[in-house]
Amino acid sequence: MEPVYRTIIGIARTVFAFEGLKFTVKGDQHILATGGAVIAINHTGYMDFTYAGLPARRVKRYVRFMAKKEVFDNKLSGPIMRALKHIPVDRAAGSDSYHAAVDCLRRGELVGVYPEATISRSFEIKEFKSGAARMAIEADVPIIPIVVWGAQRVWTKGFPKRLGRTNTPISIAVGEPIAPFEPAAELTEKLHVTMEALLADLQKGYDHPAGEYWVPARLGGSAPTMEEANRMDAEEADAKAHSRRSRETGH
Repeated sequence: MEPVYRTIIGIARTVFAFEGLKFTVKGDQHILATGGAVIAINHTGYMDFTYAGLPARRVKRYVRFMAKKEVFDNKLSGPIMRALKHIPVDRAAGSDSYHAAVDCLRRGELVGVYPEATISRSFEIKEFKSGAARMAIEADVPIIPIVVWGAQRVWTKGFPKRLGRTNTPISIAVGEPIAPFEPAAELTEKLHVTMEALLADLQKGYDHPAGEYWVPARLGGSAPTMEEANRMDAEEADAKAHSRRSRETGH
């Protein structure tokens, strides 16, 4: 029994109903009823983790998401994140969060991971980090890929949030579990190819108006291409690093 998590899910469902979100879920039979698994999710917006946890409710399970430490440090969200047993990620001490996730998987939990690490500004699937694969191999659990499409319309990087009644369609697809195998680089590549295919299939049944900011350039939208998005990410990372050095040196 997890009264806090159950309550939070109830509140979230009420919010989704208020917003008029229209969910379509395919493949939720692939969520294992028991045992540990890495839940690998694409990352297009700030709210997509709240949608990606929905398929697990088919078998009455909860997902422990890995989230940046700053969310846990916040006096409002921190107590909730800890009560839900999510896993803080401190990029300055990444091994601690990695080992915590592996322990969680070995205890039979579902652990939610963003292999892209950051939001994809192009809304295409970015290059993956190897952490999801390495955790699956070390804990000897499968990876279950989940793709979410439409979350970027609710709230994404660089655009105002749209948390009112928008009646936005949100499509979710769950792929078949991928058994762990070595090397991690090959498992990561298989996961990437699988999630690209799942996303392409989801997009076939989704309306993509030309020129919209949330529509990938490949589908006629005004979102940056992958190359442009990567450049923007690099520039942002450089600016953050410069700001951090300035604070440390006082200049």
